[in-house]
Order: sequence, then C-alpha cells, then structure tokens
Amino acid sequence: MTGSFDMSAKNIPKLLEAASARLAHLSVGRRDAELLLLRALGRDRVWLLTHADAELTAGQVELYEAWIARRARQEPVQYIVGEQEFFGLTMRVTPDVLIPRPETEHLVEALLSRVPHGAAMQIADVGTGSGAIAVALAHALPLARVTALDISAAALDVARENAVRHGVAVRHGVAGRVRFLASDLLSAVRGERFFAVVSNPPYVAEGEVLEAQVREYEPQRALYAGLTGLEVYERLIPQAWQALVPQGWLLLEMGQGQRDAVARLLQDWDEVEFVADLQGIPRVAIARRAS
Repeated sequence: MTGSFDMSAKNIPKLLEAASARLAHLSVGRRDAELLLLRALGRDRVWLLTHADAELTAGQVELYEAWIARRARQEPVQYIVGEQEFFGLTMRVTPDVLIPRPETEHLVEALLSRVPHGAAMQIADVGTGSGAIAVALAHALPLARVTALDISAAALDVARENAVRHGVAVRHGVAGRVRFLASDLLSAVRGERFFAVVSNPPYVAEGEVLEAQVREYEPQRALYAGLTGLEVYERLIPQAWQALVPQGWLLLEMGQGQRDAVARLLQDWDEVEFVADLQGIPRVAIARRAS
C-alpha cells in the first residue's frame, strides 16, 4: 500500500489492516502500526481489545495517516511520538538526541549497585544527550547532584526538559539536583571532583554500516567517534582519572567488539570489569580510580 488511507474507513480493524500493509517492509510493521494508533487515540492496548468496533474522528485518522507515512520512511517511532521510556521514566526525545536504549539501563544499574543510595555525592554524565542517564540517577539517588555535560546546546535543552519533567531540575524557582553545562567531554568542569563519571559516548567507527532508521535520523555526532570508534574513550578516560576522587567510579557504555580495546585503555585502573547486555554482548565497562 503506497497511497493515503481511505478517509471513509474510520473503524479500527480497517485502519490497522491498511497501516500494517503500508509498513509491511518493516519487520515490526504490525506492532508499530498498533503502537502509533494507540498513541494517536491516547488509549492503551486493553482499551483497543475491548473497543475494536470504535470509530476514529477525521482528525484522528489524519494524524494517524501522517504518522504511518513517517514510519514508512523508517523514521523511528520514538521521534514520531516524541517519547521513549528509560529506567521506568518517560523521556522526551527529538532528532537532536539519541533515542535512549534498554542496553544503557545496564550502566545505570551498575552504578546504583556500587554506591550508597543515602549518601550525598557528585556525579558527572558526559555526553548526556536526552539526559536519560542523568535524570535516572538523580531520581534514584535522592542526595546525589548530577552534572549533565554535552557539546550540543540543542541536546542540553532536551535534557533540561526531561529533568524538569521528573522533578530533579529547576522548577518554579526551586533549585534542582541536576545542572547542565555545554562542554567538550569534561572540559567545563576542569578542577572539580566527582564520585562517579558515567558516559554513553559516541563509539561507532566511521564506515560502520548502521540500520537505516539509525543512520538517517539519529544525530551523527552522537554516533560516530572517528576512524576506530575508540577516539572518545582515548580522550575521556584520562580526563575522568583527573576528575574522580580516589576510589571514584568510571562507567562507560561501549559497542560490540570493543571490550579488549577498552580494557587496554583501563589497564592502570582498579577493579576493572564488564557487564554484558541481555544478548551477552559486553556493554558496560566499569573501573575504579586508584587511591
């Protein structure tokens, strides 16, 4: 199906059938057609199962048609609806930031399992993007103060919105626990000290082929690191050593096949270990600064 929806076909089964056919070239076309329909209606799946005979308004059909057209061009669903869940929190996302992924939750979990939740501490999130990591940590650690750093002013705007949304940043004049700084890695906080530095940095090597919906829609600067994919680690790891207090933690997300190279960059650190994602791929590097 390449044309528009039949505007006279306003009932749910016919619309879902037409949308699924239009997204048949996608492996999750039916799922996405249903998800976008639910968002267009502002309903959940339980409602859909019990109201299959409901009809949409012309405005709802028009919105749904526009969304399906965007998805047919492989635009990510998260950019279409403007949100993505991360660590139980709904995050605002735009094409200025990477879409938060479940793999990154392993990084948050790894830090939370290593720090006292009732203690005050300073944490730096380098390359914060949407602010997902920073907001999740501030939300889980009530006494922590998080510095969210990014070279992109547009990304910082999205991160700030997410922090406000979840009550961990300035709201109505009340000071929050997350601050936002434009920075190339840790340069803006030179001289400050942190209990933990966390980062999901760019780690894709130039020339590496990514799926179309990533390559064509997500911000290139947040994806590609350079010729080897290790360039950001090579700069960030020494900076983190200088920024951490003795026995402070460094946690880095990394790509498939990068474990050994990252381990070599961390050879002077203590307690180096790696956490695998649900596919068994080493995904998070963890290291502790020596005293």
